[in-house]
Amino acid sequence: MENQKEIIIKIMEEILAKMTLAGDIEVIDEVDGARFVVKTRSANALIGNNGQNLSSFSHIIKKIAEVKLRKSGVLEPLQFSVDVNDYQLKKTDELKSLAKMNAQRVRYFKKEVVLPHMNSYERRIVHTALAEYPDINTESVGEGEERKIIIRPI
Repeated sequence: MENQKEIIIKIMEEILAKMTLAGDIEVIDEVDGARFVVKTRSANALIGNNGQNLSSFSHIIKKIAEVKLRKSGVLEPLQFSVDVNDYQLKKTDELKSLAKMNAQRVRYFKKEVVLPHMNSYERRIVHTALAEYPDINTESVGEGEERKIIIRPI
């Protein structure tokens, strides 16, 4: 697993160098894999508007890592996420807070709440955060980029 982390770090360093961006990479072990955090002063360039650049940056790193790890004979690739200056971590915490606050509204008023449209990653965070609530149901509705979550009382 350490070898996989080294390969992923090298990929990230190469991409940052090609983008002429400086940054340190920190690896944080988590229950379901690892989180690779770029610490940089150029965070805006890497994160972009609403995290769009970060999403693309992460996607590219994961695809390159998938190919390189497969070529090096890795049978079980490391599950990992990519973050910049803890942007994703903060965003995840905000989404969980939003979900739980709205779950409390649903419980109190006994009426459904429709959350704003979210990407699949964000919707998964909300569904997971509210899965432990036995009296609440969540459902994704809509198409494409307009998909939203409805939180309903049971």
